[in-house]
Amino acid sequence: MAKEKATITVDRAKLSEARALLGAASASATIDVALSELIRRRRVRNDVRAYAQTPSTAHEAALGRTTPDWSDLSDDTDWDDEWPQDS
Repeated sequence: MAKEKATITVDRAKLSEARALLGAASASATIDVALSELIRRRRVRNDVRAYAQTPSTAHEAALGRTTPDWSDLSDDTDWDDEWPQDS
């Protein structure tokens, strides 16, 4: 992706804290990560908002009400007897 040189004014304390948290090599790298994260979060928020406005279908609602059948996982194993006892 092409980069563009820009002059910006930032809060030095915020930039220093962000740079330390990220372990970023430079202020530019810190700003790049911050912008990428902002974009990602806004896209997710917009997707969630759009999805929330769409009513669930009857099939989707039924899937949400299902409970798994764990009966196939049950057996007669006594797991306490399977492990060596601590001395």
